[in-house]
Amino acid sequence: MSASLGLHRLQQVDRQIDQTRLQLDNIRQTLENDAELRESLKHLETAQANHHHAQHALKNSEAEVQAQKIKIEQAESNLYGGKVQSPKELQDLQKDIASQKKHIIVLEERELETMIKAESAENDLQSAKTQLELIQARLGSEHQKLIADQSALAIKLEQLSEEREATLAPIENAMIQTYETLRQHKKGVAVAEVSDNSCASCGATITNSLQQNARSQKQLAHCPSCGRILYAN
Repeated sequence: MSASLGLHRLQQVDRQIDQTRLQLDNIRQTLENDAELRESLKHLETAQANHHHAQHALKNSEAEVQAQKIKIEQAESNLYGGKVQSPKELQDLQKDIASQKKHIIVLEERELETMIKAESAENDLQSAKTQLELIQARLGSEHQKLIADQSALAIKLEQLSEEREATLAPIENAMIQTYETLRQHKKGVAVAEVSDNSCASCGATITNSLQQNARSQKQLAHCPSCGRILYAN
């Protein structure tokens, strides 16, 4: 077996480990930090605040209309109750009642506006609640699948780690150090396969003599261009 073959197999295992860890990280981030769920919760909080303000404004408006009605009833009671006899006072009462009736029209218009706003706020709140429930229901099933995938990937990672240890065993420490150094500096690709007399990573031409060196059992051959360890069948 060539020296580079063991490193080539090691790289294949390491790639699987990297991919598995990346998948696990993505699942963890999704489970911990779901943007859609956060946005839905934020929308619900806003809808709840708007609904509270709208209901408060409606109660105040209703109270103002009711208070104005009582004022008018009291003024009309004084006007028609017979207690006021002075023509001047009766005239003043009539003017006051007319003014108060005009004012209640304004108050009732405001009340109608606040009722419309309160109804709209109620609809928005119910819509936000429904949307959140749908997202939670969907994410519930999605998260269950993610958790299942997470467990399966954790088992796979453990198996790959054991496979890596077995792959490392027959390789010399010095070669492993060379491999690890290149792996750090070459974006995870320390070993390049020779394909069609070329380096599969950078495309440089690999001579026949260098390919023979790449098949050596005792030493490693490196691509003259990218510096990666060469593996040739």
